[in-house]
Amino acid sequence: MHKFHFNAARWLFLLAAVCAYSGLLAQVADNEFTIDAKLNTRGEIRVGGYDDADGEGQEGRAHFIMGQYRLNLGYKRSDWLEIRLSPQFSGVWGQAGGTLNLSEGWLTMKHNKTGLFTKIGRQTLEYDDERILGYDDWTMTAPTHDAIKLGFEGYGHKVHLILAYNQNAENISSGITYYSDGIQPYKTMQTLWYHYNTPKNFFGISLLGMNIGVQSKKYDEPNKTFFQQIFGTYLNLNPSIVNVEGSFYYQMGREEHGIKLNAFMGSAKATVTPNDIYNLYTGYDYLSGDNYPVTTNGNLGLIFHKEARAFTPLFGSHHDFYGAMEFFYFDNYAHNFSPGLQNLYVGGNVSPVPGLTINAAYHFYAIAADLQYAQKELNKALGHDVDLGVSYSFANFVKLSAGYSYMRGTETMEILQNTTDKRRLHWGWLMLTVTPTFFTTTWNDKKKV
Repeated sequence: MHKFHFNAARWLFLLAAVCAYSGLLAQVADNEFTIDAKLNTRGEIRVGGYDDADGEGQEGRAHFIMGQYRLNLGYKRSDWLEIRLSPQFSGVWGQAGGTLNLSEGWLTMKHNKTGLFTKIGRQTLEYDDERILGYDDWTMTAPTHDAIKLGFEGYGHKVHLILAYNQNAENISSGITYYSDGIQPYKTMQTLWYHYNTPKNFFGISLLGMNIGVQSKKYDEPNKTFFQQIFGTYLNLNPSIVNVEGSFYYQMGREEHGIKLNAFMGSAKATVTPNDIYNLYTGYDYLSGDNYPVTTNGNLGLIFHKEARAFTPLFGSHHDFYGAMEFFYFDNYAHNFSPGLQNLYVGGNVSPVPGLTINAAYHFYAIAADLQYAQKELNKALGHDVDLGVSYSFANFVKLSAGYSYMRGTETMEILQNTTDKRRLHWGWLMLTVTPTFFTTTWNDKKKV
């Protein structure tokens, strides 16, 4: 009987000790400090698709190796604070210079009970399918934004307000001019983004509104700021094994030369994922374009436009859309002329063994605008493209990937690219990505009562 009372007392003492320790844990905040890195090295071979500037029939051939080397320092205080610093160097092997900058440098403060947060500093902006705002890490420089982000997240709703104001220097004597040789291609930016997800992410919708100010490039108004706006929506429906997504954006205002903007784009994509081994997808993109080229000495040029109808995807993830070779993004046509783009594609991914992924895609490209050349209407078709890729993860932080793309262009593409006999375009690449974590430590701080 006494033994029973002794054991009961011992267990009650242990239970009280556990409860006391649990109460102590409730009064401490976990801290975490991490040092990790990203080392990305890629070699490329390009043949065709570029002007033969030297006239020696090289067909735009290029071989080079480029690298991106980044060190990440992260601190997290679990209840309300997070800080990240990421110095980075990127450049081509053998290059005299290269780019050394701070890729990221921000702090986030949040209030867990209300869902409110503030993020300040150089940061990535990744929204929806990243068609308008994305983190284009493929470019090696991986552009980021100096901005303040205010937001709320909770109960299926997300609201973000992003504010940015850029200057080349302190500009004590030159006013508030800002030219795009800085980190960001804009002077001011205000963005409001709203997203709602139903339970279990069956359906999601986003609304985006942006106002962007750029420094004037008009010789008679160099100190003026021109503003353009973009408004749009992104939808995602994910019932069972089928995922359907679509977007529409309208662009208005004035571009950097003061020309009025009236452009739009739309996209739709469907993906079927029967299991974890493979998926299939198909989609269509339409980007509006200009249809007022003029002929000068046999080449396409530009007349002065009272209205620009070419849609600009702004700060999206370039490499994720419109084909791996990116021939139709921004100003890849001769004289910066942009007749828009239609992109019809189908593809798939397969993972036969853990760590190995193989993907393939076919694209059919066409311009969006009606064009006249040499007193006849151009065929809208630009060509056919096949993209192949493979990646294998040797460990959770080492990945080797490779790809090959081939495009068969049309006469219309030759004319718009201002090239001769450049209908066969080849591009291959091999990349090694290593993301090691060097050091991680955690500790607890007791709150003073």
